Amino acid sequence: MPNLKLEIEYDGTRFYGWQVQNCQKARLKYNASRTIQNILEQTLKKILQEDIKLIVAGRTDSGVHALSQVANFKTGSKIPLDKLRWGLNCLLPEDIKVSRVKKVPLDFNSRFSAKSKVYRYTILNRKYSSALSAKHLYFFPHHLDIGLMRREAKALVGKHNFKSFQASEQRERNPVRAIKSIKISRDKNLLHIDIEADSFLYNMVRNIAGTLLEIGRGRFAEGSMRKILESRNRTCAGPTLPAKGLCLMKVRY
Repeated sequence: MPNLKLEIEYDGTRFYGWQVQNCQKARLKYNASRTIQNILEQTLKKILQEDIKLIVAGRTDSGVHALSQVANFKTGSKIPLDKLRWGLNCLLPEDIKVSRVKKVPLDFNSRFSAKSKVYRYTILNRKYSSALSAKHLYFFPHHLDIGLMRREAKALVGKHNFKSFQASEQRERNPVRAIKSIKISRDKNLLHIDIEADSFLYNMVRNIAGTLLEIGRGRFAEGSMRKILESRNRTCAGPTLPAKGLCLMKVRY
């Protein structure tokens, strides 16, 4: 039974994340079928005529996008891979597309075989917002000291307790993670914060990005990032930025 790996691109704006959590609040607020996983699995079922359960590299939240999400599944079908990709992209909505289908070893697991993930948070840093890209970036009109942001971000690289950047309702989860790199780059009016880590806590990237913006605009003094990290106190860090500016760029194996 072949093990197939999918590389998936999606705009998360209209979806309740990869997978709906089993809670009454989610069922009341959202249509449970509007998840990336549900739509992909139902589309695969139409093509392959069998029930499919996808294993994903990492669940993205409501409103978060992906340039290269990874999922795998096992199937009894012998459909050619190029035809499977073509069929998926014909049936999937315009905001979900499969960029690649590949046969992988039977022991490959999208989640547990992953070495690291790269997320990007994008900020529009100018005096007026965007009419065309508002759903894919965070508008921030204030002047930023990019050099200071880069220096402060270095304090986060390495293996640390990231409780200060962990969502408050997730306190019981182990907050130790290893950040491999943080890159802050500017392309005209767009500011990109790229973070690669072995894994991420809930809202971790959005909390780090919010803290970096507060540093960049002068609300936190130089040296604050290390103090915030060592405090292990979420209230010491900056705000949680909106999901729309976040994108899963790459999963490394």
